[in-house]
Amino acid sequence: MRPALSDYRHVASGKVRDIYEIDEQTLLLVTSDRISAYDYILSTPIPDKGRILTAASFFWFDALAVPNHLAGGPTDERIPAELVGRSMVVKKLPMVPVECVARGYLTGSGLVDYTATGSVCGVELPAGLGEADKLPEPIFTPATKADLGDHDENVSIDQVAETVGRELAELLRDTTLDIYRRGSELAAARGIILADTKFEFGRAEDGSLVLADEVLTPDSSRYWDADGYAPGRVQPSFDKQIVRNWLTGPDSGWDKASGDEPPALPSDIVERTRARYIEAYERISSLSFADWPDRLDV
Repeated sequence: MRPALSDYRHVASGKVRDIYEIDEQTLLLVTSDRISAYDYILSTPIPDKGRILTAASFFWFDALAVPNHLAGGPTDERIPAELVGRSMVVKKLPMVPVECVARGYLTGSGLVDYTATGSVCGVELPAGLGEADKLPEPIFTPATKADLGDHDENVSIDQVAETVGRELAELLRDTTLDIYRRGSELAAARGIILADTKFEFGRAEDGSLVLADEVLTPDSSRYWDADGYAPGRVQPSFDKQIVRNWLTGPDSGWDKASGDEPPALPSDIVERTRARYIEAYERISSLSFADWPDRLDV
């Protein structure tokens, strides 16, 4: 018989994930259908979002073939029946307190930094770059891990070294860029551009890095359709951009600067967002989301 969720101790919750302790060595990482935007957890979930992100992470952990935190498969018997498909049994690891971001294209907060300073996280870039331009080579642009509701803060590798030491900081950089390149090559073969992404790492007993949390999901990565790519403008993304656009558009009636909670999402925005997440998973993995396991009969 499978365990009940109440058999496990709740450890922590984030914007999307809930963590439970299975035993001294393993954790249950549950990915919900919650969606966040502009540092708010929205009142309207996106159906199947947690399953899509979990499916994507399992695909990428397998495809990348680098040490990772998985301690069981998608239907591991330690997963409660109602959480199969949206949960991972993972090793309990000491985590490195750094968001490891790789960028191959200039957009988002990277473009903001570049416009102000000519660099991103201390990495000098050529003059004259603009929105969605491809960088001469991918760059490591780490960020501090913020508390729930706060922004991560972009930092330089020197600032990372002050926190974790120079040797580990450089290992984080090199490993991040290596995994980004691998992911970019696979995505490119499927007609998708991996513009940027972020990774989290734990430490094994021997001190080596272990890829953890989610990996190369539409929540942690910025994916663009290669066929529609056109530098000089914001690219449509395979993520929650549909939600962000609606919230800041005239139809939502929401004033981002007001401090008020965002409104509930209309059904068409929910469905379009769900479809966009599924499209990203299916195009990149060449798998059908319909075949991904769902909750088991209880």
